[in-house]
Parts: sequence; C-alpha cells; structure tokens
Amino acid sequence: MQKELEHKFLADFEENQNIVHKICRIYTNNQDAHNDLFQEVTIQLWKNYKNFRGDSKFSTWMYRVALNTAISLYRKTKKSIQTQDISDFEYRIKASEYDDTEELQLKALYGAIRQLNDIDKALIFLYLEEKSYREISDTLGISEVNARVKMNRAKDKLRQVLIP
Repeated sequence: MQKELEHKFLADFEENQNIVHKICRIYTNNQDAHNDLFQEVTIQLWKNYKNFRGDSKFSTWMYRVALNTAISLYRKTKKSIQTQDISDFEYRIKASEYDDTEELQLKALYGAIRQLNDIDKALIFLYLEEKSYREISDTLGISEVNARVKMNRAKDKLRQVLIP
C-alpha cells in the first residue's frame, strides 16, 4: 500500500512540479533559497499527500500547500537579515539596452512581484497561471468576490512598482 501511494505521489508530483518551481521563483531571490524552498514544499506535499481526498484537482491542492509553505517560510525569514541578489536590480535598466527584451521583461516582472506582500504575490501568480477566479478563491480559501477585489488591488500595486 505504501509503495503504491509513493508511486502515485511521484507521478502526480512530476506532472505538476513546475508549479512549485514558479512559486519558489516568486518567493525567493537566489538559487540556494529557491532550492531550499523547493525541498520544503516537496516535503510538505509528501507529508500531507495521505490527506489529499481528491475533492479538487491535484494541481489546485498542490498550489495551496506550496503557497502556504512559501508564505509561512517567507514570514519566518523576514525576521532574519535579508540579502538581495544583484540580478533583482536588472529590471530597472531600460529594456532597449538589451537584445533579449523578453527575458529582461520577465526578470522585471518577477522582481516587481517579489516586492508585493504574500497574498498579492499568490494572487498574481495564480492569475499569470491563467486560473479562474473560482480556482483562485478555492486555492486561497477566500470568496470569489474577495478574490476579484484583491486581484484588482494587487494589479494596481504591481503597476505602481513597474511604472514608477
């Protein structure tokens, strides 16, 4: 029974692991922190997999566990000394100075998202993943109306960061 559960978890996890990488990219600012968060999320997913009842899609459940883990670890590390990777400041350089503007714009977007609060990061992430407001509300445990209101506010904050 345990081996069967492990195989099912690994199959589900492999199919959806880029969700975890994307969340890690938003909540961390260097590769070591990314790897640490990825490992912690994976551990939390495995520990809680036996509680996954299948009421929602695995990916929705995975978003919820990953976001909750990232947010709780982010809040703990906020109390320690923070360093910032120099690449986070690249988004301030004009895109016209580079040939690969799409990559630079993506870095700028991630840099701007990192400046948002925990909930706004999660909302923007789910929005970029093209989740419906129903899926966003289910994942974050808020009402659909609340998700829409918070999303509009988060978009405004993101615009302010990107277009000073």
